[in-house]
Amino acid sequence: MQILALIRERFATVLSELIEDPKLRASSLERIVPSREPQLADYQANIAMPLQKPLGKPPLEIAQSIVDRLNLTDICSSVSIAGAGYINLKLSPDWLAKELDQAYIDPRVGVTSVKEPKTVVVDYSSPNVAKPMHVGHIRSTVIGDSIAKVMRFLGHKVITDNHLGDWGTQFGMIIYGYKHFRNEDDYRARPVAELSRLYRRVQSVIAYQAAVASIPRLEQGVENAHRKVQLATEKLNAAPNDKKTQKEVAAANNGLKQASEELASTQEKIAQAQSNPELLQDSERHPTLNEKVLGETAALHRGDKANLALWDEFLPHCQDEIHSVYRRLNIVFDHEFGESYYHDMLPAVIEELFAKSLAVPSDGAVCVFLPGFDAPMIVQKQDGAYLYATTDIATALFREREFGPDVSLYVVDHRQSEHFNKLFAVLEKIGLVHTQFKHVSFGTVLGTDGKPFKTRSGSVVGLESLLDEAVDRAWQVVCDPNRLKVAGLEMDDAEKRVVAETVGLGAIKYADLSHNRTSDYVFDMDKMVRLEGNTSAYVQYSYARAQSILRRAVAQDWTPDRWETAPMRLAENIEMSLGLQLSRFEEMLLQSMQDFTPNLITEYLFDLARLFSSFLDQCQVLKADTEREAFSRLKLTALVGRTLKQGLELLGIGVVDRM
Repeated sequence: MQILALIRERFATVLSELIEDPKLRASSLERIVPSREPQLADYQANIAMPLQKPLGKPPLEIAQSIVDRLNLTDICSSVSIAGAGYINLKLSPDWLAKELDQAYIDPRVGVTSVKEPKTVVVDYSSPNVAKPMHVGHIRSTVIGDSIAKVMRFLGHKVITDNHLGDWGTQFGMIIYGYKHFRNEDDYRARPVAELSRLYRRVQSVIAYQAAVASIPRLEQGVENAHRKVQLATEKLNAAPNDKKTQKEVAAANNGLKQASEELASTQEKIAQAQSNPELLQDSERHPTLNEKVLGETAALHRGDKANLALWDEFLPHCQDEIHSVYRRLNIVFDHEFGESYYHDMLPAVIEELFAKSLAVPSDGAVCVFLPGFDAPMIVQKQDGAYLYATTDIATALFREREFGPDVSLYVVDHRQSEHFNKLFAVLEKIGLVHTQFKHVSFGTVLGTDGKPFKTRSGSVVGLESLLDEAVDRAWQVVCDPNRLKVAGLEMDDAEKRVVAETVGLGAIKYADLSHNRTSDYVFDMDKMVRLEGNTSAYVQYSYARAQSILRRAVAQDWTPDRWETAPMRLAENIEMSLGLQLSRFEEMLLQSMQDFTPNLITEYLFDLARLFSSFLDQCQVLKADTEREAFSRLKLTALVGRTLKQGLELLGIGVVDRM
């Protein structure tokens, strides 16, 4: 159901008679929007004033000439002009009710498929499989999954790919750790936990050694910054009123502050590390550990039998771990082509880059220099090893051959923006101009302290434990015995577990998706599982409330076969408002995919749930004045429930009938 598109189509017929310039007509049609003042209008056309200069007429005269030609009598109950030429449109309740009747009998609740479907590849989640998934993976996973679900629901051919990190330096770390630090009993008992411990142990030593090695450079940076402050201050003393010099002094002081803070932070990290005897011992026994790890990685990539055998042994354990999380989150991919899948294709990538005069040798490495970028894209290191940039090029070429996508989306955090800008520039030069490549970036998950979300010990929060906590909190809130008693609900533990799991996991997904993906957001579990406010629990409760009404209708012998064929009526203002919100479901989905912003879906569902609550407060359903009125409201209630359920499903969130 696309009422806005229909209204714009009617306006387009009129504007084609008044405006010759197609761009001006198109921009005018974009000014026809849902009204921000629903008490005045349902839709509003703010097109007369911008046409004043092109048409050489007063806005009121332009608006009147448009209204005189406009044919909306079948759709609108009134078309009026207000202010300086605003055209206000009020929909006919009878017409809207008939549209909702059609949506009711449609399994897709009135959402049509796009006329020109595209082939869309969505690359998302993509964890490093050498360690358990953590909170940092939640955004890519739920945003990518939602985008894929919505695009597929709208009628596009969607191909999802989990580009696993299963081949890089991380495996060099755990191979080295396995050879030198493993606890054999722990590895046999819990292989993934032991591999994760080995990864962290090696990584902490490398980080410590890098920090120690950076101190001379950081100290020199502070010294240089002091010198800049001194020189700038001397210039300012000579010309105290010179604004340019004042700015130089401010910039120099800021530079000194940043350099000093970086040095102090690094020194603090070193001091903390030195309080760990095991880490110091590891560092002494394994100097230049990063180089040794790179050596293990390079040996793996060369096909070293021992390292390849270890990789073959480790990988299934690692994949089982992440798949258990995906199963719990109900995340399913069409493909899981990890980095290792493309390894044999990488030499051909280098050859093609040379053949197209894009790659050049530089200090023993192979680089692609691109205009507009300070640094080149390195595609092969001095030791012959490839980088993930090389793998990304191979991946894009593979997808072009196998899938021929019109659109290729990379749901990856904002810190990789420069990498993707370079990648897309290279792909264009290679000749992949058929595909529209887009980096769907997102912000960081923060703790309530405003810093990246971590445990009290400072480690990254594991995703599995986070899911457990969400389910536990949901149990406490939704399955609270006192609450269930007041609600008149009796649940056994099995039903409570289903409710807690559905609400808890939904809370985490919804909280993430309800924020604009480009923004950072604060992870606050207490707010996520609340039954009031813009939360999944509130929307899920609204769905359960609708199902409760339908069950009670059946209990009083109003079975669906009696009221499903009854015509819907929108006699009250709140019924009209609720019906109008239902009619905008498809428009909202299309808008949410213009820039891939699932938060528009959460906003829509929250508004629909609030309107439904107001409807129930103002209108009797089971105790309506007439049976005809009751049947219409039952039908409206059922359509609200189905729309809420469909919307939540597109976010990857489930529902329960009782809550």
